[in-house]
Amino acid sequence: MSSVAGTLGAQLFEDARETPATLDAFLAQVERRAFRMAELQLRQREDAMDAVQDAMLRLVKHYRERPATEWAPLFWGILRRRIVDLQRRRKVRSIVVGWLGGGRDDDGDELPTWEPADQGPGPLDRLHDAQSYADMAAAVRQLPQRQREAFMLRMLEGLDVAETAQAMGCSEGSVKTHLSRAMHHLRDQLEDWR
Repeated sequence: MSSVAGTLGAQLFEDARETPATLDAFLAQVERRAFRMAELQLRQREDAMDAVQDAMLRLVKHYRERPATEWAPLFWGILRRRIVDLQRRRKVRSIVVGWLGGGRDDDGDELPTWEPADQGPGPLDRLHDAQSYADMAAAVRQLPQRQREAFMLRMLEGLDVAETAQAMGCSEGSVKTHLSRAMHHLRDQLEDWR
């Protein structure tokens, strides 16, 4: 969460992108973001590349004929499931290797046991995450009610501007204004986390 406000601001511009005309254009548009997402979750560059490539191939193979407006949710769903599959395989592999151990060589000496590296965050990272989350939550709680609602619905729930306006009972322009003010306030409050 080191760049919470910057990331949130970038998401606003992503929403403004037009739907690409071809599947190739769509894949080119999401490739970098998909890789970043996969690498953050898998923590290994090669696995992330495999996950993104597999998601793209599956989208092309099974959903090429779908309307362009459906490509984004289909692709992100495929990628999410592929990431979860890779994480499960790692877990099973580490359990099996742990059970089997390294075995013994011809002389009866115990072979070293392969232990996968702990890819999880260390204590300092967990502390940093907890502190940044607490600061983010406090900053969101400080927002005026309408700004907080706009922020929560747009950024955390992923509703578009029209859906947010309907949920809040106001115009789309009001949603944009409330969200802009909320983002400005959060950037100021969370400057230390950049």
